[in-house]
Amino acid sequence: MNKDPRQIILHPIITEKGTHIQEEAGGYLFKVRLDANKIEIRNAIQEIFQVHVRKVNTINCKGKPKNLGRYQGRRSDWKKAIVYLVKGESISEFEVMQ
Repeated sequence: MNKDPRQIILHPIITEKGTHIQEEAGGYLFKVRLDANKIEIRNAIQEIFQVHVRKVNTINCKGKPKNLGRYQGRRSDWKKAIVYLVKGESISEFEVMQ
């Protein structure tokens, strides 16, 4: 089943560490669906931003336990993708956000 690329890539992650990865290695951080694999992420980024992806790394992040008074719960688990582009390419939307 083909998923819409905008359903796979939820939103970019803008952090200090992400900015450092972008400047040093040309990588961009995105929050993606938990069930998305590297191939789907690669194809979605190439289709949305019209760039060539060199490599994709994914990280499964566990939700933190949280307390609200006497009630305990957890934040949802989520997945992060670091997308490395071919040398010389960039995603112009990231420069606008910073």
